[in-house]
Amino acid sequence: MPDRILRLQHVEVRVPDLELCTAYYTEVLGLVETARDTKDGADRVFLKCWDEHEHHSVVLRQAPTYGLDHMSFKVAEQGDLDYFTDKLQAVSVPVKRYAARELGPGWGEAIRFESPSGHLVELVYGMERLGNMLPLTNPPPKPQGLVGIAPPRLDHVFVMAEDVEAFTAFFTEVLEFRLTEQIVANDGHQLAAFLERSHTPHDIAVITGPNGALHHFAFWMDDWNGIRDAADTLAYHGVTIDVAPTRHGVTRGYTTYFFDPVGNRNELFTGGYWVDPDFEPITWTEEEMGRAIFYYHRQVNEKFFTVHS
Repeated sequence: MPDRILRLQHVEVRVPDLELCTAYYTEVLGLVETARDTKDGADRVFLKCWDEHEHHSVVLRQAPTYGLDHMSFKVAEQGDLDYFTDKLQAVSVPVKRYAARELGPGWGEAIRFESPSGHLVELVYGMERLGNMLPLTNPPPKPQGLVGIAPPRLDHVFVMAEDVEAFTAFFTEVLEFRLTEQIVANDGHQLAAFLERSHTPHDIAVITGPNGALHHFAFWMDDWNGIRDAADTLAYHGVTIDVAPTRHGVTRGYTTYFFDPVGNRNELFTGGYWVDPDFEPITWTEEEMGRAIFYYHRQVNEKFFTVHS
């Protein structure tokens, strides 16, 4: 099966204070502002990580509430948009198609549709390429003068759904994601699922909760020392840290969680493993859910499951 969906392309999130959040994402997290847009009266700021070549990976939209507007995945070929349109329509999912730049600056041609959990999902092809702040001949490891934490790229998005099994079936059967890990209740139902297209442990994950909710979106760090140094930066700036640097059982990744100024949860993530197409999914039982989420502490605080945007 060809790799039609390659990875998470971007997330668009609502923020009640656009300027405050722009300052946080550029000065504390260290993302790069690439554009501003007032299309159809919607004030938006476009951001990318320093090692991303395409126009944006995070879009902030001024809104009365906070949360996730949509998540977007990159496809390999323009024809993949037709392929998935046919698959979605075959299972009676309405699809809207957009021309390049119709949705905003730097945007590629895209289709949008709703998942069973009520999340708006986009597939996009041909985003404008801006480069990654390094030359393509004899580049140094990273640019000089980076600001803040400066993660190199967006990594994954984690959402919530009332019916995790229906969400998983939609993403695996229709969108051709692969299941890597799951947490299963004693009655056999999925409590959480981790899904990938980029041969990493997860590009998207889902856990039991309200439909349409965002649990967090995560940025990649190159190593564990980067996670620890980032926690120092967060503490220095007074950012609310939700979970101090620790380790997951699921994905084997290292992590820290924190909140942007309006309540959207962010994560910094590193580690994990390589996933081949014939990877056999790993199952965690309900009794070991604490160890699956936070391997060292072996328990999950209630706030981690109940606080979302």
